[in-house]
Amino acid sequence: MLIEILAAASTAAPQNKFGFKEALEQGGFVAQATVVILAIMSFGSFYILFTKWIEQSRVMKQARTLDPLWRANTLREGSSKLDKNSAWRQLVDDGLQAEEQASKLAAEGERHDWLHNSLARSEASINAKLASGLPFLATVGATSPFIGLFGTVVGIYRALIAIGLAGSASIDKVAGPVGEALIMTALGLLVAVPAVLAYNYLQARNKRIAEMLTGFSTEVLANIASNGQVKPKLVTAAAATKPATAAPAKA
Repeated sequence: MLIEILAAASTAAPQNKFGFKEALEQGGFVAQATVVILAIMSFGSFYILFTKWIEQSRVMKQARTLDPLWRANTLREGSSKLDKNSAWRQLVDDGLQAEEQASKLAAEGERHDWLHNSLARSEASINAKLASGLPFLATVGATSPFIGLFGTVVGIYRALIAIGLAGSASIDKVAGPVGEALIMTALGLLVAVPAVLAYNYLQARNKRIAEMLTGFSTEVLANIASNGQVKPKLVTAAAATKPATAAPAKA
């Protein structure tokens, strides 16, 4: 008897007509296209976040392995000990190439300016590569709420049409379109917030890397201009703290 009652209750229970899938079906092409666009934006945002984070981490890790460069006899010899795809090696190689070209200039000031500007261009190219993809995050953060709002407006419009056709604002007539409108608003915010957070996070890391590149570029410029005499303080201090070799005892 109890089983029959439960079975009858389950068959009599109304099905949910206001879920996400149902909202997309009722919304038609506009709702479906809005969801697809927001999904592409979300996927692109997370892809850029992870790939740029890996790229930045690699550059930061390579910055901790520059000792062989400064401990070598020459910059060219030290550059060969760095990773071939390292941003730091690119700066050194561009500096050495600029030094060769600067030797053809007559005035000392012109040689220094050429070397300085060449390193600045190399540094700017590295920063530009690290910043690639970030405009997409900024665009997603700025536009996805409005794309969701577009779906919201369409949903509200459909609700008004349903009210007009029914002649009354009964809940069964407006629940579907209004629910669809709220879903579009939520999706727009759900896509925008991670994109903005990712943009600010990656920008802060890029700023830190840019400061490191500027300092390294200055060290490379000083080393080249001094014919290898000027090196970072860390290397100089390490060399200065080495114990002196004991002099041989006189007979």
